[in-house]
Amino acid sequence: MICPSCGHENIQGVDECENCGNDLRTVDIPSPSTYFEATLVTQPLSNLRPPEPVAIGPSAGLEEAVRLMNEHGTGCLVVEDDSGVRGILSERDLLLKLAGTALDDMTVAQLMTEDPVVLRPDDSIAVAIHKMAIGGFRHIPLVADGQATAIVSARDVFRHILGQLR
Repeated sequence: MICPSCGHENIQGVDECENCGNDLRTVDIPSPSTYFEATLVTQPLSNLRPPEPVAIGPSAGLEEAVRLMNEHGTGCLVVEDDSGVRGILSERDLLLKLAGTALDDMTVAQLMTEDPVVLRPDDSIAVAIHKMAIGGFRHIPLVADGQATAIVSARDVFRHILGQLR
């Protein structure tokens, strides 16, 4: 991605120019051609009113993780420690990585997706859709100051889109 300010060629997907520090998060977002597209590009993720994340520590057991998911009716947990977001543990992680394995003595850290893609509450809905589509995942933590403040799911995005289409 070429920085529009200084012309430096950056690695695709970086948030800021490695040369001048210019914000590159919105450089590759196409201009909307309809009102509907404009709402997706301009509305921040915070407008979705995403729920607060359910957090768990990386050393917690998987039985506790499954219990928390059931208790809170959520499809994923944000894995955090004192340094901030370390990973994400989803139902999909449990299903795909645990097939035929007992939960005994396994920790969240062994199954979590490390260093997940995260967004900020002021990133647009279009950015979330793009990240979900490219990455093939259904949950994205929203992070402020290194701490997860909310979790956006594909369901949240779809619900918003359906509301816009009515």
